[in-house]
Amino acid sequence: MVTILDKTGGMSRRQLLKTGAASAVLMVTGTAVICPDQAWGLEATALKPDTLATLIKMARDIYPHDQLADRFYAAAVKGQDTMAAKDEKHKALIEEGIADLDSRAGAGGYRGLGWEDDRVAILRDIETTPFFQAVRGDLVVSLYNQKEIWPIFGYEGESYSKGGYIERGFDDITWL
Repeated sequence: MVTILDKTGGMSRRQLLKTGAASAVLMVTGTAVICPDQAWGLEATALKPDTLATLIKMARDIYPHDQLADRFYAAAVKGQDTMAAKDEKHKALIEEGIADLDSRAGAGGYRGLGWEDDRVAILRDIETTPFFQAVRGDLVVSLYNQKEIWPIFGYEGESYSKGGYIERGFDDITWL
């Protein structure tokens, strides 16, 4: 077994390839971002498709969950496109923020950076900007409010309508 030491934390090749499979290759077309190998697409209405693709990568870097497919991150950033269609100031904030992100990343832009650590370092540099705060603030709701991902995290949903948690195994989680 060959161990790769550079920026992988001592992962083997097999482990590196397995972790890379969680994030699929996104294709940017005229008006959409598509993921052919996972059979989903996201149509851009106000923002550029490249902007949406970068937002998807940014969302995964802000809230990294290897067990979540990119389609959940795409659904989460769709709200930015919707807001941009209604508000020119928000559209400018997002487009200019992504342009800044790409310029900080250098040749190939933000999505072109191969290592998550390099992308996260850039995000740390901009974490106090209105752009970052707008994206992060929306993501915390738009990502984790998707009922399809709740079982992945072991969340059973609200309990009030089912009589509360006390009689339903409130202490049955194994990861805490």
